[in-house]
Amino acid sequence: MTDTATPHVAILGAGPIGLDAALACADAGLPYTVHEAGPTVGTHVRDWGHVRLFTPWELNLSPRMHARLGDLRPQDGTCPTGTELADLLDSLTRLTPLAGRIELSTRVLAVARDGLLKHEHIGAPERAAAPFRLLLDGPEGERAAYADIVLDCTGTYAHPNSLGDGGIPAPGERSLHHRIIRTVPDTTEPDRWRGTVLLVGAGKSAQTAARDLARLPDTHVEWVVRTDDPDWGEVPADTLPGRQELVDVARALAQDGSDRVTVHTGTRVTALTEDGPNGPRVRATLDTSTGLRELVCDHVVALTGYSGDATLHRQLQIHECYATAAPMNLSATLLGAAGGDCLAQPSAGLDTLRNPEPDYYILGAKSYGRLNTFLLRTGYEQVGEVLAPHAPAPSHALRPQGT
Repeated sequence: MTDTATPHVAILGAGPIGLDAALACADAGLPYTVHEAGPTVGTHVRDWGHVRLFTPWELNLSPRMHARLGDLRPQDGTCPTGTELADLLDSLTRLTPLAGRIELSTRVLAVARDGLLKHEHIGAPERAAAPFRLLLDGPEGERAAYADIVLDCTGTYAHPNSLGDGGIPAPGERSLHHRIIRTVPDTTEPDRWRGTVLLVGAGKSAQTAARDLARLPDTHVEWVVRTDDPDWGEVPADTLPGRQELVDVARALAQDGSDRVTVHTGTRVTALTEDGPNGPRVRATLDTSTGLRELVCDHVVALTGYSGDATLHRQLQIHECYATAAPMNLSATLLGAAGGDCLAQPSAGLDTLRNPEPDYYILGAKSYGRLNTFLLRTGYEQVGEVLAPHAPAPSHALRPQGT
């Protein structure tokens, strides 16, 4: 059990938001433990390490990180790659006492209230008084751990969406999961992508993949886009050149064509099969504006977005939006703002981050559900808003950005 006089905080995930939460806990004098499923901090950031962000360093590090990095803090306005960001996060853990509080290769399987079921003590003080019980799977096997506050910073990258029509798997997709790449391709080895690539998706990850694959001499891309007339997520008068470049590339490929990329708008994948009894190729059935057609490809890249793992809190009283799968209060705020620019998202405030389950907070990309306007800066602001009530006065280190 935990000492409720000094609440213990469990932080799920050692990505940028989880590490910032750990720094905030240290500033507030709160005992904490970070549980990270991967072998290193920033594991999922390294999964797209070859990709350069379209936001500069100042938007990708929190004020707490800047303060601790000292001379290691980037001084220019360049946009880092995922690897550069992950390396800096790793340096951060060595410069601070965080390393001793991070349990690597330890996956959180589920979270519940000790001694209670999901439907019991709804809105009652008895529920808030019971500590959280976490089921962990680590190097020594499964075990239980306890906490008074849980910050779910697990993100979304480990849970890609399906590529099939309606957001569910296309027939054959599950059996061919080992043939489907669901991360942005690393094209530094061109031979890896020789042949025909079926690319599914229209967001920034898919745009990045299309741009990079189009540069390869022995690769042809069949790019499937669900909407008839995509706007490619363009932001008017975009202040981020890298983001606008992706829009320009996507629009040029769709309008002007290319000998290396064929764009199929208004098209959905309805089935996947192996081409031949044990063939190395995949046959895709496409539902296009002119009817069904089939194409055979050597590679399948599905970049149709990612969603957080809701099974973690299945036994908790979490109110999720029926449309976005984000926590209801935050989702209502974001949908009400109706903004398409991640730079223009409103500050959520503590009340929008609360759940019916007391002291369980979903932060970071997972808190935005299916909305694609999350920015790391937003996650750092969330950390400050949640932990500010626990901060010693004055709480300069815990104030959200812009205050």
